[in-house]
Amino acid sequence: MNKETPKPYLQLGEATILEHTIRRFLSLDDLRQVIVSTSAEYLAGAEEILASFMPEGIISLCIEGGETRQHSISNALEKVGDVDLVLVHDAVRPFVEAEHIKACCRAALEVGGAVLGVPAKDTIKRIDEDRFIQDTPSRKLLWQTQTPQVFRKELLICAYAKAREDDFVGTDDSSLVERLGRQVRMVEGDRSNFKITYPLDLTLAELLISNRERK
Repeated sequence: MNKETPKPYLQLGEATILEHTIRRFLSLDDLRQVIVSTSAEYLAGAEEILASFMPEGIISLCIEGGETRQHSISNALEKVGDVDLVLVHDAVRPFVEAEHIKACCRAALEVGGAVLGVPAKDTIKRIDEDRFIQDTPSRKLLWQTQTPQVFRKELLICAYAKAREDDFVGTDDSSLVERLGRQVRMVEGDRSNFKITYPLDLTLAELLISNRERK
């Protein structure tokens, strides 16, 4: 992003990206707890942001993350209370729709785990180390994974314990659960649930927020 400030703490309209993202989950009737994993440098700032808008009755806390996404979520899991489901979400996906979050939760309650995603719209090529194309998988069966990724609490804890035992680092939470031989259902979301990663993403997010604030 070419900015000194980490992406979740960038301003998007009248609030930070982090606040916009968390607010998307506040309509969940059974939401019990919000945990933010962040760097030690931004712990106080994250706590201040949460204190400014979190409603009473929902426990919120900020914890120090780890060197990788997986370590950060592992640290957060240690603080999760008495809940059935754990929802893991990227702090820089501020446009996820409540209806899709709820659909993901329903699927996770049914089968143990579910993730949001959308069908791949581009043709995908598998290449070798020299960038020669090896094959072209059928696009019908390829989906781009988003978040939240939702799992029964005990299943996710087991998956992380097994990953630590095997010294395995996955690209997302679903990959850890899949290693246990457990099924994870893909739930169709929306392309507006994009991850703010590059300057162009931030420009698009600013336009979307501006349009919403004018309505």
